[in-house]
Amino acid sequence: MRFGGLWASGVPGGGGYGSRGYGPGGYGSRGPYRTYDPVCAVGRRRLLPRPRTLRARLTLANVAFVALGLLATAGFSVMATYMVLGSEIDHTLRDSQRSLSSAPVTADGLARLCTLAGILQAGKDGRDDGDGGLSFAKAFKQDLFVVLDEDGRNSSVCENDGGADNRLRADLTAGLHEPAALARSGKAVNVRAAGTDYRVVVTRLGDGSMVVQGMRYSGLEHAIHKLLVWESLAGLGLLGLLAVGSLSAARRRLSPLETMVETASAIAEGDLSRRIATSRHGSTEVRQLSTALNAMLQQIETAVTESERATAQLRHFLADASHELRTPLASVQGYLQLYEKGMLDAADKDRALSRVSAEAQRMSRLVDELLALARLEERPELDFQPVDLCALVRDAAADLAAQQPGRPQTLLLPAGARGAYALGDEAGLRQVVGNLLSNVRAHTPADAPLVIEVEGDATGVRLRIADSGPGLEPADAARAFDRFFRADAERAPDTGGAGLGMAIVQAVVQAHHGTVRLDTAPGEGLTVHITLPPAPAPGGAPPPADPDGVAAPRAAGATAGANVLALE
Repeated sequence: MRFGGLWASGVPGGGGYGSRGYGPGGYGSRGPYRTYDPVCAVGRRRLLPRPRTLRARLTLANVAFVALGLLATAGFSVMATYMVLGSEIDHTLRDSQRSLSSAPVTADGLARLCTLAGILQAGKDGRDDGDGGLSFAKAFKQDLFVVLDEDGRNSSVCENDGGADNRLRADLTAGLHEPAALARSGKAVNVRAAGTDYRVVVTRLGDGSMVVQGMRYSGLEHAIHKLLVWESLAGLGLLGLLAVGSLSAARRRLSPLETMVETASAIAEGDLSRRIATSRHGSTEVRQLSTALNAMLQQIETAVTESERATAQLRHFLADASHELRTPLASVQGYLQLYEKGMLDAADKDRALSRVSAEAQRMSRLVDELLALARLEERPELDFQPVDLCALVRDAAADLAAQQPGRPQTLLLPAGARGAYALGDEAGLRQVVGNLLSNVRAHTPADAPLVIEVEGDATGVRLRIADSGPGLEPADAARAFDRFFRADAERAPDTGGAGLGMAIVQAVVQAHHGTVRLDTAPGEGLTVHITLPPAPAPGGAPPPADPDGVAAPRAAGATAGANVLALE
């Protein structure tokens, strides 16, 4: 008995020290601890190593499946060949049996026929086999011809000379237990005589004697053996070719997976720009997987880039917000300290209080803008209603004309009183237009011309505000919508802005499911393009669309079909 069962009978309530014994719970495979059984470990060891690579497993599976198919085919072909050849032998014997049974032949007639067969066979191959049954069998293309008497014993009719014939007759007589019954049934049976297998039939003649005719089965067995050998060689060659072809095809088809592994390793090392190249050897599924993984990698890279950008923006925001709040707080703190120490006369006190009030208003405005941005980033549910953008533009242009009477303004609005209605929040859109015109007022000369254009159709409502100011550098234009960004930081104390106006514009437009973009260049002014979703006019249908479905842009000087208002 092996080690796992040595103490099985000695431990009460146990089942063996190495299997489940040593207590009711078992100390082996099911318990909290496991023992090592070297005999079991050897028994569990695989006879053949398991393939580790996927291509080897696919190749092995293909070869195994084809081998099973070839084995089944070979077995079927051998059985079919055996049955066909065996049926041919039986058919030949039955034909001879019918010929003898239908002819009035007796034992004496057979003796004469055997003599005639011996003469014919000797003249054919030049060899005299006598006048026995062997010559008769050869003459009629058979291997065995033996005559028996009425009781099934050997007869001297057609008897060949030699000990081999005597042995054949003795074995045949011993193998045929009831020749009379076989003669009545007409069945063919297998008999082994003189070391050879025969397929025999028994025919009863008119005088009561019986004739045993047979053909060797060794030819059939030899044919089956050769068939098995050739099928085995062909099967082995086919399996070898299949193994080589399958391994080569698997290596070619699975090469994209190796590329994926290399790409994944490079990405894990920090190279997020790597992508999986689409191989022409890959299947449709592999190409679909490559496309899906590339899309996922693109999203991951975008998410990581956006996260890094958001983190950097957050750091800049905290630094800028601290700076913007520290400046007015320092001014307020300085004036309060002068006031507490009594270092201000009456006139200085009024100026100090005025400055404290101005800085407080500046901080309040900064906090309000930050709160507005925070609310917009939370994507609040806005009360969208049809808003006439033309009315907002007229009001904002009038406010700007009151502040800068010398600035030329040109308003290009839709003809008639139709208006251009956008679906949105009126307060938010009014703040957008106000912020844009405030930037024009603060950052362009007071006499620089301004063009405001509004047009709308079924595809959207578009607002264009173009000034003739100094414009922006490409790097500054890319950061125009960042928080606390100011292209001219030195003029910030003069303008009073904190750099949040354009950020608020972008946040409000995106909250309205619209788009905003800038067109600018140094010395060519700044043009802001805003597109908002359309809304039907109150009590009317939505604005008609252009024939092509897209609104055609109009030049700043175009006045056909539009109301032009010039303010100077």
